[in-house]
Amino acid sequence: MELVILLLVIVGIIVFFEPLNGLYNRIIEKLAYKKFLAHEPFLHSIISKNIRFYKRLTVEEQHRFLFRTYIFRQSKRFHYIELEEIPEMSVLISAVAVQLTFGLERYKLNYFKNIFVLKDDYHYGLYSRPFQGHVDHSGIYLSWDNFMRGVQGLTANCNVGLHEMGHALTYVNFITQTEEDKHFKKEFKNFSKVARPIFESMQTGRRNILGDYAGTNYHEFWAVCVELFFENPIRFRHELPDLFAAMKKLLNQDPIVILNTNRIKASDFFEDYKMQKMSVN
Repeated sequence: MELVILLLVIVGIIVFFEPLNGLYNRIIEKLAYKKFLAHEPFLHSIISKNIRFYKRLTVEEQHRFLFRTYIFRQSKRFHYIELEEIPEMSVLISAVAVQLTFGLERYKLNYFKNIFVLKDDYHYGLYSRPFQGHVDHSGIYLSWDNFMRGVQGLTANCNVGLHEMGHALTYVNFITQTEEDKHFKKEFKNFSKVARPIFESMQTGRRNILGDYAGTNYHEFWAVCVELFFENPIRFRHELPDLFAAMKKLLNQDPIVILNTNRIKASDFFEDYKMQKMSVN
């Protein structure tokens, strides 16, 4: 009898854990909403000046974006190494994480409680090459100078913030499995059906818009896809249409057709594209 009761308890936990956890998170977010409203103007003032993605959203979407940024920022501890903290740092880092996950239900990357911000390139472990960022069991690491260059669009097709948040997203879904997004996990299999052959062709020396670094390993291939998806979507779609379509479905968003009060004109993207081409050439 005791064994039967124990089994029923275990089954109950398995069956009801996710709905109860979802309910708990909704209650927490509802309680946080009032506090968020007091911070909304401050968050908007920073993000509207720096995040191009945000400026292309409708007013309603911006409100949702800011709330997610507030929740994400509140859930993390930011550590500044050889760097003086300014409020913009934690806000913009949180905003980039929200940009990546904006189409997903789960967005907090909740395994990662700590984000470490360093001034510039740094050395990690036994690697001889300098790092701009990395993700491991201890947290998310970002070099601020490189992060801001990506945010400001100063490095063509590169955004270290999006790159490392891409690693963090797969980490919580596939390694720790602490914040599994059902849509993301399901669609990642479909993404890989398209992505794997491209990655394997790069292993044999074939080149494409993703660049050589994407051929390092499949983890880096994924993170580079994230960068390009947001930083140069027109060219990505043109040169690797099937991969772009898979990314669009996986992240449940399309940076080319994000709506504003007036739909953003394709000419704006082509202008960005031409500028990036000029900077590369």
